[in-house]
Amino acid sequence: MAHAAAHLKKARELEQPPEIKALAKARERRRRHKERAERKRKSDSNTSFLRAARAGNIEKVLEFLKSGQDISTCNQNGLNALHLAAKEGHVELVEELLERGAAVDSSTKKGNTALHIACLAGQKEVAKLLVKKTADVNSQSQNGFTPLYMAAQENHLDVVRYLLENGGNQSMATEDGFTPLAIALQQGHNQVVSLLLEHDTKGKVRLPALHIAARKDDTKSAALLLQNDHNADVQSKMMVNRTTESGFTPLHIAAHYGNVNVATLLLNRGAAVDFTARNGITPLHVASKRGNTNMIALLLDRGSQIDAKTRDGLTPLHCAARSGHDSAVEILLEKGAPILARTKNGLSPLHMSAQGDHVECVKHLLQHKAPVDDVTLDYLTALHVAAHCGHYRVTKLLLDKKANPNARALNGFTPLHIACKKNRVKVMELLVKYGASIQAITESGLTPIHVSAFMGHLNIVLLLLQNGASPDVCNIRGETALHMAARAGQMEVVRCLLRNGALVDAMAREDQTPLHIASRLGQTEIVQLLLQHMAHPDASTTNGYTPLHISAREGQVETAAVLLEAGASHSLATKVILFTILFGIHMTWSLKAWGQ
Repeated sequence: MAHAAAHLKKARELEQPPEIKALAKARERRRRHKERAERKRKSDSNTSFLRAARAGNIEKVLEFLKSGQDISTCNQNGLNALHLAAKEGHVELVEELLERGAAVDSSTKKGNTALHIACLAGQKEVAKLLVKKTADVNSQSQNGFTPLYMAAQENHLDVVRYLLENGGNQSMATEDGFTPLAIALQQGHNQVVSLLLEHDTKGKVRLPALHIAARKDDTKSAALLLQNDHNADVQSKMMVNRTTESGFTPLHIAAHYGNVNVATLLLNRGAAVDFTARNGITPLHVASKRGNTNMIALLLDRGSQIDAKTRDGLTPLHCAARSGHDSAVEILLEKGAPILARTKNGLSPLHMSAQGDHVECVKHLLQHKAPVDDVTLDYLTALHVAAHCGHYRVTKLLLDKKANPNARALNGFTPLHIACKKNRVKVMELLVKYGASIQAITESGLTPIHVSAFMGHLNIVLLLLQNGASPDVCNIRGETALHMAARAGQMEVVRCLLRNGALVDAMAREDQTPLHIASRLGQTEIVQLLLQHMAHPDASTTNGYTPLHISAREGQVETAAVLLEAGASHSLATKVILFTILFGIHMTWSLKAWGQ
């Protein structure tokens, strides 16, 4: 019976005239449109609600809540109104939200509660209120961070003191094994370190006193500790995945702060000069990163390996170059540091200096014969890197040293492509001045003007045109810069290209014109502009589709209306499509009239 009924229903549907089917499809499209509009309205409402919470606008927040707004609404990162108000220190709003049912320990996607966030931001009064409202003072995020850890990390002394006085447990470690005391020591927050030591819970995870002596360059205390049979290589014991791993030794700490006196003492007492801590970091890596030249000299004199690599392939020279310590770079080079050493992703010290805009480091490396066009695994040169970052001085230095302005990366991008993509106007002009080709193409056939047009960088597009770039050059899909600007909705770039003679009806693959692309995406203003510049409204693709067909197929009613007003041929549209267009336009105009 059921099968027969279904068969009869299907037969009746097949007997329906095309006009009825079209009406049914139109109703379905309207239903989906309403659903999308409702989702957008809710999204806009959520955004406004969270923005009001962040601004501390109690009246606005209460207005939203009275209108039915969900108090637990959160953004894409899981931050809700309570989190945002806590971060900004809006005590009254935090209290109001809690009284209205906000969950005090609700967490973000990373597992941070409002107390975590308040402590990270140093909002002591908010933290006090949250603890008063029974917030978990020792809650751990996904990475194991506690509110105490976050306050210690950011040097919020008063917040640290309050948490310790209210049950904060400093023995709780992160998944990497760091305690609040360890992170405070690493960051050099002396007062927080002292406070934590005073409140030491004597848990399993504890920073040895010798590390603190190394941090303070306190040779007397260090000597006393070593006399009491302390191992000079004693490490911070950190619980990681239920195993014990080596952390930084006192020598690492001394190297970090450049404390040569205590480092000498430690080395004299047998500290391993190349002890590798987590990630393969030696004291020489640490000293090089910090630019502590006296420490570098001491460690090298005691036999430290100058070519030691971290887990990521960084040598001490990489560390010094990345941090911009030209004196450290110079001493390492003089001592024979490998200038061609590469990280796991192929970066040389020259790449890292260029990335950081460290001109003097770049000079030193080039003077010591670093290849100016050395490439990464992706065939990026230092010039690519400087162009990406917009570093004019480094770019000029490299070009003066005969860097190839037309070097191609693995994807075919030249430094000019990258400068155009990132809107680095001055670097772009410099590259062109030094001979960068404005017609260079990538593996997908993109020229610099394609890239800048798609990104909407009007100034770059103008400069390229002024330097002779063709607006009608095609990529491998046959698209011109006008096609790409139309697709990306870059109105001003479209206008600029048309004013500079771009072919308005240029045909890409399947004979698609910019008007086809703009019509498909509902770029109504761009459609109007193209039509004003005499774009052919009835241009057909190889499949016989006009812009009107395409806009109707995609449900772009306003765009279809513009095309019809511009004289798009009715005869070129099928009856069903045309009926759908006209019905949609009629409904749009009717709704507007009703609204008036």
